[in-house]
Amino acid sequence: MSAPFVELLDLAAERLGGAVIGANDEFFAAKENLIKASAAVWREGEYTERGKWMDGWETRRRRDAGDHDWCIVRLGVRGVVRGVDVDTSFFTGNYPESCAIDACDARGNSSPEDLSRGAWREILARHPLRGDTHNLIAIDAAPPATHLRLRIFPDGGVARLRAHGEVVADWDRLRRQGDVDLAAAEHGGVVVACSDMFFGSRHNLIMPGDAAHMGDGWETKRRRGPGHDWTIVRLGAEGTIRRVEVDTRHFKGNAPGACGLEASGGETAAVLGERAAWRELLPRMPLQPHTRHWFEEELNAVGDATHVRFNIYPDGGVARLRLFGRPR
Repeated sequence: MSAPFVELLDLAAERLGGAVIGANDEFFAAKENLIKASAAVWREGEYTERGKWMDGWETRRRRDAGDHDWCIVRLGVRGVVRGVDVDTSFFTGNYPESCAIDACDARGNSSPEDLSRGAWREILARHPLRGDTHNLIAIDAAPPATHLRLRIFPDGGVARLRAHGEVVADWDRLRRQGDVDLAAAEHGGVVVACSDMFFGSRHNLIMPGDAAHMGDGWETKRRRGPGHDWTIVRLGAEGTIRRVEVDTRHFKGNAPGACGLEASGGETAAVLGERAAWRELLPRMPLQPHTRHWFEEELNAVGDATHVRFNIYPDGGVARLRLFGRPR
């Protein structure tokens, strides 16, 4: 995948709370498959009572006067979609000719009936699709949304839909809660860079919930030279960090020996260009394998921050990083 937007969070991901809540038809394959976390698979020679087993959402061949089928996805977090991956993997003679996408900003618990009366806005005009392909399509000037409606013309199957974008958190509400996780992906936090992520993606560090296994964390290759590994997190909102959790669960023979944290109030470009003034937030502290570590009294008073650099010594894997504090 070469499109830059694929580095952004998948707003529709199940791990964030995304769900497929309605479709006009799912005769051959269930609508829920559309946002499954795993990549689509092919099962040679497997059939159901309705036809070939397919790992995706697939409608019957359209024989009526209608011109398209549709499916509604509730995003896991409200946000702005910057690009989509309409994945037609393994759909070769049965993929749609084209698709369009609409967005709606509604209450998270809205029913399909409520949404039928909602204010939908087209964010992707009808766009041609190719079969057995990741159709990567950039989206410009989309408004914040809570739901997407995928329309396929005239019918057929789509394996997966990924809606990459940026979270729009409700910080007025979050501020009323006191200390919150300023780094959390669902609050708009983004892991913008790291030294290495050979075994596990840097984005896993700030995902909701506990890591399911070792592959659900951030893990670097074994370092054979000097130095240490690091990752930089842009906080969802500027604030003062007062408590830190470093979770190494599942990392038993490959946890870092130690970690430290630095904070900066700079812009992302300055931070990545090493022009930011980093301040020591957490001095180098030892880490244990397969353990949740809490740091509070050990933190230095560094004031408000927009970015945090998480250093691990010398390398290894961390399941989750939580940075609790008071948003500005």
